[in-house]
Amino acid sequence: MRYLVLSDLHSNLEALQATLGYARGLRYDAVLVLGDIVGYGADPNAVIEVLRRLPGLVAIRGNHDRVAAGLDEAEDFNDAARAAADWTRESLDAASRAFLQALPKGPRSFGPGRLLAHGSPLDEDQYLLEEGAARRCFDGMPFDLCLFGHSHYPCCFTMEGERVALQVARGDRVVFALEQGRRYLINPGSLGQPRDRNPKCGFGLYDEETATVTVHRIDYPIERARAKILAAGLPAPLGDRLRVGV
Repeated sequence: MRYLVLSDLHSNLEALQATLGYARGLRYDAVLVLGDIVGYGADPNAVIEVLRRLPGLVAIRGNHDRVAAGLDEAEDFNDAARAAADWTRESLDAASRAFLQALPKGPRSFGPGRLLAHGSPLDEDQYLLEEGAARRCFDGMPFDLCLFGHSHYPCCFTMEGERVALQVARGDRVVFALEQGRRYLINPGSLGQPRDRNPKCGFGLYDEETATVTVHRIDYPIERARAKILAAGLPAPLGDRLRVGV
């Protein structure tokens, strides 16, 4: 099986369309979504409709999905995120709202020893950014591979014996080889709002046969996505940040 891995789409239809067009050449069998499908961007209904048609879709919720669906309040959101969440909640049609409300909380299994998480397998809202937090995840849950999102930061934590190491995914194509005797936490980066100072949208491809997770970065029509955000009356920084990937 080959899995297309998408995280933190944030209602960015242009990035999703570019990714799916590119991914046709990668020959994937199923799609894994790590949460935060909506929020920030201007196309929540269109993004959800595209996702619902994808083959073998396995998805979990993110914090923005919870708030937009009316399952939670935006108490810990900054002003721009809260404004976008309010706008998204009002903009969702009935089918999109029902889709978000039905998304399960992570972690979710997609095979023996393999998990999907939004923030981390221990806490769906945790930003997993450093080795100490990763070690607590390895110690607290029995998995070989966990794909996670939320931080918008493409990287791989590896545990071998008692040692935990972090490798940041830099560049347009980074391959993480999954070796026997090691455990992995891998973030494919954000499709809809990158924050690692690379504005290209990010996604992953997990290939069971070759035992690899490849992080890809590709160009997409950033100015079109930004213009939609401004036209919708959403906070301007949500569009401006797409230009610089922060």
